[in-house]
Amino acid sequence: MDMAEVRRVGTHGLRGELRPDEPMSRHSSWRAGGCADRAYFPADLDDLCAFLATLEPGEPVELIGLGSNLLVRDGGLRGTVIFTHGALARIAVVGEGVVYAEAGVASPKVSRFSATHGMEGAEFLAGIPGTVGGALAMNAGCYGAETWDRVERVLVVDRAGALVERVPGHYRLGYRHCSLLPAVATGREWFAAAWFRFTPGDGEAARDRVKQLLARRIASQPLGQPNAGSVFRNPPGDHAARLIERCGLKGLRIGGAEVSQKHANFIVNTGAASASDIEHLMDAVRKAVLATHGVALEAEVRILGESA
Repeated sequence: MDMAEVRRVGTHGLRGELRPDEPMSRHSSWRAGGCADRAYFPADLDDLCAFLATLEPGEPVELIGLGSNLLVRDGGLRGTVIFTHGALARIAVVGEGVVYAEAGVASPKVSRFSATHGMEGAEFLAGIPGTVGGALAMNAGCYGAETWDRVERVLVVDRAGALVERVPGHYRLGYRHCSLLPAVATGREWFAAAWFRFTPGDGEAARDRVKQLLARRIASQPLGQPNAGSVFRNPPGDHAARLIERCGLKGLRIGGAEVSQKHANFIVNTGAASASDIEHLMDAVRKAVLATHGVALEAEVRILGESA
């Protein structure tokens, strides 16, 4: 697709599923949160574009993947939530060392797919539990690598359902940060897909590294309990987990939310945590670290919606 090309899809014949009052606890890895007024599950990328084109300009809209980096408050979300996982699911090798993956593809799948097709450099994506769309939006990373290190170009969809290609130079990129430069911003848009460039190489060696990274993740993170990954960004030159642990906060609980005993930068749902429990525990941790270490921790998770 040429950089200047914009594709619009007809507004008739929608093939997805629209649901009212959809519980967001079903779609968040924390298993907490209120309801979305409306939820749309598109059939594919074309259907997503067609649906966006039918919405009134003032309708609040959020696109969500696996909900692995998300807290929806107990009062829920106004407007429409669109779920990309399972719909924007295409992944393919489109050139030597180039993988095209739509926004709803899970990041670990990109890692496994690339290794299976004899590429190296995607292994770190196995440690990112969300989707390609979320990884792009926050420049997710682990084990010394970040998502945008491997991005050749991206496909975005705007509020009117138009698709446009962009390149990394259109964005301000940093640690857990990605924002469109004001000079090219024209309104709200979301990532629909990306072209990743990896290195042709030893696929078997890449698969072995993926297994090793997953073993490290299993050993160090509380994967057996609902969580949203790292709660706070690492401050410059330090680690949020170290600061939280030095405050003696492992095991601190508010309601059903607990600072993980296994990894201090994880908050787990012990069974019946509300979004309010989780948010209050985040605030308590932030205040304790600021009082003890003089460091203001910034949330890595997105917090959306209204209080109950």
